[in-house]
Amino acid sequence: MLDLKWIRDNPDAFDDGLKRRGAEPLSAKLLDLDERHRSVLTEMQQAQARRNEASKQIGKAKASGDEAAANALIAEVGDLKTRTQELEDQERALSEQLEEDLLGIPNMPAEDVPVGADESDNLEIRKHGEPRAFNFAPREHFEIGEALGLMDFAAAAKLSGARFVVLRGALARLERALYNFMLDIHTGEFGYVETVPPMLVRDEALIGTGQLPKFAEDQFRTTNDMWLIPTAEVPLTNLAREQIHDEADLPMRVTAMTPCFRSEAGAAGKDTRGMIRQHQFTKVELVSITTPDQSDAEHRRMTECAEAILQRLGLPYRVVVLSTGDMGFGARKTYDIEVWLPGQGQYREISSCSNMGDFQARRMQARYRPDGEKGTRFVHTLNGSGLAVGRTLIAILENYQQADGTVLLPEALKPYMGGLDAIAAPS
Repeated sequence: MLDLKWIRDNPDAFDDGLKRRGAEPLSAKLLDLDERHRSVLTEMQQAQARRNEASKQIGKAKASGDEAAANALIAEVGDLKTRTQELEDQERALSEQLEEDLLGIPNMPAEDVPVGADESDNLEIRKHGEPRAFNFAPREHFEIGEALGLMDFAAAAKLSGARFVVLRGALARLERALYNFMLDIHTGEFGYVETVPPMLVRDEALIGTGQLPKFAEDQFRTTNDMWLIPTAEVPLTNLAREQIHDEADLPMRVTAMTPCFRSEAGAAGKDTRGMIRQHQFTKVELVSITTPDQSDAEHRRMTECAEAILQRLGLPYRVVVLSTGDMGFGARKTYDIEVWLPGQGQYREISSCSNMGDFQARRMQARYRPDGEKGTRFVHTLNGSGLAVGRTLIAILENYQQADGTVLLPEALKPYMGGLDAIAAPS
């Protein structure tokens, strides 16, 4: 959520930020609503003050024997009571409308984010590793997995419908190996605290991180009005909600492996085959809570932590900074890490690392107290995939595939796979 006072003081900068995101200017509409709300609030406070004053004067008028004055004051108090109730109703409606409007406004992009309409305007900032030269036509992951008999979309469809998969045998173990490997690196080397959060959350948690109210159709809601998490970002970031943190305790870094659930409401026709885009998938999430002056450095560090996983797995990738038109709703700046998939012949996203500034903190009322100061400030929140486990499995299948249909395993994973060197079809 944006700071309303900042919008009042900087309407042109606010509209310019929206324009850079490809959105229409909103300052005039929003500030008109704000002015009406403040006007009603002022009148309500004045009416309440006059009512209190008149109520006191009634006793004085009666004590002096001035019944006419007392009756007039009683009538005035009655009118003021009615008017105050009307104003309270107006104030509540305007306040709710103002909050609803603010909750639907995206974050302002950082100054160095490239302006663009969509992903075609993203800016590549570095590459790592050279794509492998194949002496045969590389296949896509679902062709490899199905030929091995270890990836079953038909069985999943019978159970749950489209965009689900059943992994068996060595591929099921490979998924487990991957998230254990990722967690070991992030906790053992990069200082993230492993966490097991709930996978069902209340409205407030999704409002806090920005999925609600705007993106309700992308979520799965239960019959008792809870939500399946779309990412562990939601519960991990909300660990900081409604708290005042000491500056000395920041940055706070946490990680979790969880299943994630997304309805993919806006993805009709996209990646309909395979595991690229599913309703349920596993992800290792990284979340940092930090101070404003540390957040840019923390953003770069988080991205490098995610990159380290790909480097140790020997997977070629590139890092891009997202344009304003491709950036997520709550982000002020996002680095995407895209892994090379030879079966598709292109780079595909495997991690998004975003600096949200104080956007989520304002929605969650998450603050910190700077050293030596009495007042508090909003923290900055950051999140990133470290990595998307299913997409990492896909990348291993495609990059390490062999002509005979087997898949070699990266050295880093062999201890997690019981020493297995390659995945082959069960005999």
